[in-house]
Amino acid sequence: MKYISLTILLIVIFACRINAQYISGIIEYTPAPGQFINTDSYGSPDAALSIIGTTNGIVSLGAFGGYIIFKFENPVENDPENPYGIDFTVFGNPASAESSEPGIVSVMKDENNNGLPDDTWYELAGSDYFFSNTIHNYGITYNNPQQEEAADVAWTDNTGNSGFVYANSYHTQPYYPSAEYFPDIDQNAYSLEGTKIIASVDTSNPGNIKSYCRSFGYADNKIRGDINSNVPDNPYTADTEGMGGDSFDISWAVDQNGNYADLDEIDFVKVHCGVNADMMMLGELSTEISGAVDISPDQSISGTELSVVIKDLPPQLYTDTSYTLEVFAFNKGRLQSYDINTELDLDGAYIDEDNILNLTQPGTLTITAYLTDNPDIGTSITREVYEPESIGKSESSEILIYPVPANNFFEIKNINKAEITITDNYGRTVKKVKYNGNKIDVSSLPSGIYFIITETNETVTSEKLIIAK
Repeated sequence: MKYISLTILLIVIFACRINAQYISGIIEYTPAPGQFINTDSYGSPDAALSIIGTTNGIVSLGAFGGYIIFKFENPVENDPENPYGIDFTVFGNPASAESSEPGIVSVMKDENNNGLPDDTWYELAGSDYFFSNTIHNYGITYNNPQQEEAADVAWTDNTGNSGFVYANSYHTQPYYPSAEYFPDIDQNAYSLEGTKIIASVDTSNPGNIKSYCRSFGYADNKIRGDINSNVPDNPYTADTEGMGGDSFDISWAVDQNGNYADLDEIDFVKVHCGVNADMMMLGELSTEISGAVDISPDQSISGTELSVVIKDLPPQLYTDTSYTLEVFAFNKGRLQSYDINTELDLDGAYIDEDNILNLTQPGTLTITAYLTDNPDIGTSITREVYEPESIGKSESSEILIYPVPANNFFEIKNINKAEITITDNYGRTVKKVKYNGNKIDVSSLPSGIYFIITETNETVTSEKLIIAK
């Protein structure tokens, strides 16, 4: 009987794996320039096809904005009975928690039932989506250096910055997508766009460059676990569980104003490289995808679905400088307005009532944030604090919006008088006020992403405002 039971168990497990949906088709593959582009194994149409029906393929998206669109055979349902509410998992190739190359995932429902991705894309809002330094309409243009071998690829963006995707000695083919592999890409220049997050890259030791893992909600971010497991990773813990990889809940989908879309199912998935960062001797930071699989319901699997996230602070902090502390609480990956306690362990460090971190003494600082009603749910970050030898322009001289996220009011630090215009993510004006040091009432505005245009006699600035209620 033991042998019969084991046989039945194996048959059941095998049947479950047969029923799992893998990628069934590639709709579009448009990479950005990168060290793996124009190579058969990583950066070609054939490489894109390698991720169909498996989690062991590999395709590189190149630098920021490079993307791939794929589909499953059947719609992926938004099923709350799936473990942790997770609906599908995307696998990349990070070797550790210090080699993240985060890709941003968007989903689409085939609302017109024509089998084409021509409806509305909804971004799955990961842990960094609401950070003030995340840019939601970032655009970049790459220029072809027109060389037969590897050469730096120049770029300019829509924020006034410019730079290069640098060539290295390890990969000597051209990095700009060639006409041979990508005949639809303009051979002079082309532009890509999408949400951009800030990569947490540590280049302080050139021999050991690190790109730290984001909390949740990004592809090619977390390592894979037991690939034979049917259990998805819990994205709300730091541990790698089950099959590992990067788990996604369709319930994270937001519209262009950051409002949750509440989709019941999706048909298409788009992943784009979500960072614009250079890893020095390792080359550009580029998202890689090795496959994806949908998740089946299993109410026997449970775990925490709460999380707290602290926005990254600079790698080095300085005394007599103010830093806006941004702390967010999530339930099942969706932003909440829970009460959060924050503790500091360095003498002379304190957080004022406006969530501004103030530092008066050097040393090692650990910031711990946790839910007031559930202290077991929390996180911490550690930074070194230094006394600056000389201070030029510091964050204390810049405009600070607080608190982040805002609820019914927000305030502005480092200006006394200004004309304030608040716009939504489409650029439409939703509120105008005169600022004289007073709190600004936004109780009439729904949760979402807004922009604050501050006009003084000397300057005009634009800052992002997150409202969470």
